[in-house]
Amino acid sequence: MFILENFIIAVAKIIDIALSIYMWIIIARAVISWVNPDPYNQIVQFLYRVTEPVMAPVRRWLPMRGMGIDFSPIVIILVIFFLQSFLVKSMIALAGHLR
Repeated sequence: MFILENFIIAVAKIIDIALSIYMWIIIARAVISWVNPDPYNQIVQFLYRVTEPVMAPVRRWLPMRGMGIDFSPIVIILVIFFLQSFLVKSMIALAGHLR
C-alpha cells in the first residue's frame, strides 16, 4: 500500500503547487488590470487567456456587476485557499491512513 500512499501524496503536492502558481497568475492579472496594459503584449495576452475561463463565470455569478470593481480575483483566491486547506490536506491525511 505504500505505493498508493506515495502516489496520493505526490498528486496532492502537485495540486498544491498548481493552485499556488494559478493564484499568483490571478494576482498578476489583478495588478495588471490597475494600469492600462498593452493588449498586444504577449504576457498580457497569456494572463487573459489563462484566467478568463475561470474569472468570467465568477463575474456572472457575482451580483456586483455595475460597481466598477472586479471582485472575481478575490473570490477565486478564496476558493484556491479553500482547496489548499481542504482538498490537499485531506488527500495527505487519506494517504497517511493507508499505512
